[in-house]
Amino acid sequence: MKRVGIDIGGTKIECVILDGDGHVMARERVPTERDNGYKHILGQISKLYNKLSDQLSDEFLFGVCVPGPLTADGDRLKHGNTQALVGEPLKDDIESIFGTKPVLDNDANCFAQAEASLGAGKDSKVVFGVILGTGVGGGISIDGRAYHGRQYIAGEWGHSLLHPGGQPCYCGKSGCVEQYISGPALEKRYNEMTGETGLVTDIAKNPPDEWKEEFLDNFGMAISNIINILDPHIIVLGGGVSNVNFLYTEGPQHVRRYCFDDNITTPIVKNTMGDSAGVFGAAYLL
Repeated sequence: MKRVGIDIGGTKIECVILDGDGHVMARERVPTERDNGYKHILGQISKLYNKLSDQLSDEFLFGVCVPGPLTADGDRLKHGNTQALVGEPLKDDIESIFGTKPVLDNDANCFAQAEASLGAGKDSKVVFGVILGTGVGGGISIDGRAYHGRQYIAGEWGHSLLHPGGQPCYCGKSGCVEQYISGPALEKRYNEMTGETGLVTDIAKNPPDEWKEEFLDNFGMAISNIINILDPHIIVLGGGVSNVNFLYTEGPQHVRRYCFDDNITTPIVKNTMGDSAGVFGAAYLL
């Protein structure tokens, strides 16, 4: 059976149609133009459908990647940076356009699902996908299916406490993982230490020893919590910070330092799906 995935991003909306073997049959994108409001976004999704409708006459499995966490029923966006989508009946409205009920999931879970289905975690039973970018997020795929948990918050690793009482976070707590190993947090810390500015990927090419050691120590503590709780078969890193090479060469020894077991062999690898993770992960949500 065909698979259809849609990725609703802040700047573009993309749709892919895959055959039963995962080969791309068609792929189209349109600008999101989110500042024009919810009805306009639905209109852009309708444009995608019209471009691809001649290939959607048969039954298909259908998933949609959305830019933020969902309500517990999985039907609406709870919050996110595309404010026009928040609280709207997105699932029902997309169904009315495509004629098939979609499964909705957030970008972190779709990332994990893409890597579990087609990418670096393809042969792994339990995949934890880590997003290290503007924020810090995570998604879990078990036996080829995204895992959500009772409250639909499984994988929200970026808001577990790393340093209680530490840096304040927008979520209302202080000391969250996101406030220490996200791109903006690392750049801010570099500025505090050196008085200079720079992007994480540039800083990491020739980093100050203190900045690098602090980054690796926080990374090690944070990742060890994933391993101690879930013990996944593989951890796949995504987002802009995943391009820092020493996370793969020196990171694992810092992770092992904080793990319960002395013989930790969990692979920590770079993603292979890149910017395609959202749309392909959506296509494999069912």
